[in-house]
Amino acid sequence: MNTPITTCTSTQIKEFLAQIKQPEFRYKQILEWLFVHRACSYQEMTNLPKALREQLEAHMPLHIPQLYNRRVSKDGTRKYLFQLHDGQLVETVAIPSRSGKDRLTVCFSTQVGCAMGCVFCATGHEGFTRNLGFGEIVYQILLAEDDMGMRVSNLVGMGQGEPFLNLDNVLDALLVLNNPKGIGIGARKITISTCGVIPGIRRFQEVKQQFTMAISLHSAIQSKRDQIMPRSRKWPLDQLKESLIEYLDQTDRRITFEYLLIGGFNDGEEDLRALVRYCDGLLCHINLLNMNQIEGSPFRPASKKAVNHWLTALNDAGIETTLRASRGADIEGACGQLKNSLS
Repeated sequence: MNTPITTCTSTQIKEFLAQIKQPEFRYKQILEWLFVHRACSYQEMTNLPKALREQLEAHMPLHIPQLYNRRVSKDGTRKYLFQLHDGQLVETVAIPSRSGKDRLTVCFSTQVGCAMGCVFCATGHEGFTRNLGFGEIVYQILLAEDDMGMRVSNLVGMGQGEPFLNLDNVLDALLVLNNPKGIGIGARKITISTCGVIPGIRRFQEVKQQFTMAISLHSAIQSKRDQIMPRSRKWPLDQLKESLIEYLDQTDRRITFEYLLIGGFNDGEEDLRALVRYCDGLLCHINLLNMNQIEGSPFRPASKKAVNHWLTALNDAGIETTLRASRGADIEGACGQLKNSLS
């Protein structure tokens, strides 16, 4: 075995330690060195036996993602392009609060590319390359935190990739990030977004920590959703709603629906009525987003009039709805724009 530790699963690391007759507590020590003390080499891990450090170096070399490119928006948002051990690239976005002092949200990626093929998303046009290891996920947050010079307060798994198609590594990363003895980000400050992968939703509802879940919906009309989210048709809207009812019964945690308004496509009255019906009986919140322009896309943002109408109509229907401000669009760091660009 010669696999970078950042790409390994927690199970792989534990199994390796067991094979070389190491006690179970070594796993926690290694994680602490990696993600709390942020060691850059195994030789820094001074409470590990020298022989173990040498075995780790030989079989699980430590490759920390490297900053390949950074872009800074006029609104303070920063987009990072990190290079992984195999030369693959992945993007991460750090979004400070408007004051720049009290809150820092990091939008992290879970895969190199994405297999879902959503037509409004630049990442979907890139295709899928591989899953990220849980260490590669955690390091995105740590490196963004270091560059911003402030503590991360909120996390959103809304970057490149479908998190629920890499759920083992995502959950391992969340447990590290949430651990009060480690990075200590509150579970309710961590949101994972999915296109509606039902098996993942059912696994996620069994997690004891109070992580929150967002569903990328974008249309409550099946035929329209199939057009813009072709790989999601595997989990039809009616089955998705059944799984969400089960999720709510199990967790009592409110669901967020993300709805990207696309001018002339999903912003009409029929679309609005369908969304209101879909939300009936669900404890949910809607995040409206106006589409960000994607190079080469035939779609366009909705009009300001349509956005305001939807915001008013949904709240009047008793569905708590907010309009999410787009941040970092000038550096292609806003929702749907991540595509490993260098300029």
